[in-house]
Amino acid sequence: MASPLTDRSFAPHAPADDVPGLLTGPSPVHLLPDSVARAVAEIAGAPGAWCPALSPDGDSVAYVTDRSGIPRLEVTAVDGRTPPAELSGPGEEVVSVAWSPDGAWLAYLVSPGGSICAELHVVRPDGSDRRLLAGQDPRATVFAGGWIGPGSYACSIAPGDGPDADVVLVDVLTGEQRTLAGGGFLSVNSVSADQRFVLARRGPRGYRHVVLADVATGFQRRVLPLDAPGGIASEDGRFGPDGASIYLRASLPGAPGTDRAGLVAVPLSTEGEPGPGRTVLYRPDADLDGYALRTDGTVLAVWTANEVTQLCVHALSDGALIRTIALPEPVMPGWSLAADGATMVAELTGPKAPRGLWLVPLDGEGAPVPLSSVPDRPDAGPLVSPVRYEYSAPDGMPLTGWLYVPAGVHGPNRTVITFHGGPEGQERPSYSPLAQTLVAAGFTVFAPNVRGSGGFGRAFVTADDGEARDASFDDVRTTVEELVAAGVAERGRVGAHGWSYGGYLTLVGLTRWPDLFAAGVTGAGMSDLRTFFAGTEPWMAAASVTEYGDPVADRELLAKLSPMTVLDRLTSPVLFVHGDRDTNVPVAESVQAHQALRALGSPSDLLLLAGEGHTIVGRDSVVELSTAVVTWFDRWL
Repeated sequence: MASPLTDRSFAPHAPADDVPGLLTGPSPVHLLPDSVARAVAEIAGAPGAWCPALSPDGDSVAYVTDRSGIPRLEVTAVDGRTPPAELSGPGEEVVSVAWSPDGAWLAYLVSPGGSICAELHVVRPDGSDRRLLAGQDPRATVFAGGWIGPGSYACSIAPGDGPDADVVLVDVLTGEQRTLAGGGFLSVNSVSADQRFVLARRGPRGYRHVVLADVATGFQRRVLPLDAPGGIASEDGRFGPDGASIYLRASLPGAPGTDRAGLVAVPLSTEGEPGPGRTVLYRPDADLDGYALRTDGTVLAVWTANEVTQLCVHALSDGALIRTIALPEPVMPGWSLAADGATMVAELTGPKAPRGLWLVPLDGEGAPVPLSSVPDRPDAGPLVSPVRYEYSAPDGMPLTGWLYVPAGVHGPNRTVITFHGGPEGQERPSYSPLAQTLVAAGFTVFAPNVRGSGGFGRAFVTADDGEARDASFDDVRTTVEELVAAGVAERGRVGAHGWSYGGYLTLVGLTRWPDLFAAGVTGAGMSDLRTFFAGTEPWMAAASVTEYGDPVADRELLAKLSPMTVLDRLTSPVLFVHGDRDTNVPVAESVQAHQALRALGSPSDLLLLAGEGHTIVGRDSVVELSTAVVTWFDRWL
């Protein structure tokens, strides 16, 4: 899961003196050895660079980096001949960036003071004429879109007083906004060259689909019928170069585990009528994470297979594989294709490499090279590469995870199981400051993909919806039992950690099976789904109904699924961590559970990270968070 109501001096609910067990730094009860503390600080504080955007001429690249301590916007020459220039304003926490097609502007989203309610800003590539364009209302949220011609940027804006978001065209020079499509929560994908039609994604989680909206009439229709291959769920779409077709990344039918995301082509009449879809790309063993149509009749495809990125070039006509492009790191979260389609700047990461930028040739000649703007990596000494681990639930559901074992450790060890967010997220062999800091402190770490995770087909990602969530909960117990039986973990010395949905799942595990975990750390997780729905952003609440249940019709189910209703079962010490500006999973979710446990006499501490939202981005905060987590488990395991 990933809004704005206050400034960075926001004090949630109560001042520190009124919240027993609230920490202002790492617990003084149990301090780490100096060598471990230094390793934790270096690993957690390692800077990165991400979200690349190539200039139209391919000579420069804009990107986001936290080398200064918070995410900022920088621009540098691709050939490294000029040093990076910082373009964002003082204190602006940058989320993403996009270069205008004429090279005259950079549009970037800013998270004001850690808020999830982003603002749209623009700046010239030389740093001049920087200004705020949209999102001035602190309740509103701007969602990234794309440039439509030299001076117009299309995005989605949620006003904040309801669940809807409109597709809006923003004039960069005047700031004028024109609504292109409305009615429902619309996440803009693409606008036709003549601005007659808009492609936008709408619908709740797990059932999103792409609609074609007529700008003149406001009429919306599904690009793919519900009963067509890919019609039940399509994530993004764009108009083909000729304007006579639409391409969609959609979940294609297949047996469980093979019902993967692929590419579908849909013809479009001059009147805007979609025709029958044709499957262009499909693999039963991999999900299509992204794609780009190239002018030579090929398509660049970004696949994820076994949680690792595969970059391939296919023929657009029949999907035939032309070449696979080797990457120096296993995960590519972001990328920007050059205008001529011959090269790309890729955001790459691996277990020992924070996110960095690489220039990647796509013609099969030459190897990727790192850009000089990539921040230095941390000392690889204490870092380890995880091993992919496969196991099965009692009902036969295949499960996977990534196992991190400290060097020199053989046999059972004190172990922390860390659950990802989403729940549609996916554990991949990317740089994990938390996992690596725990390993540096001597812990074995296991990061599972329980049912409900993305990347394993549609049946798997929806296998925890509503009443079925109990099966996902059972995967928590299965995971612990598997690791103990395999001689990896030692019963009584297993901890649980998670962030966002993973924090919720951690609290579920601690309450459902009190003897399963010896300690837990729950970060920014829901403690009561009823109060979560009441307190989160309206658009997030609307999108989450299919995931958890309706806050009115399914109130009893939400209570059943909420650890807050059974906190008296919990016996293990729990550390709650939360950004004090989080309105995605409101900070009250951690505060209320912590206070309830304190009232019950259970050991619990609360760490509120000042000025942070749902995602912790400040370097000092990341180090503080990692130090607190390692200290907590070192104390209790």
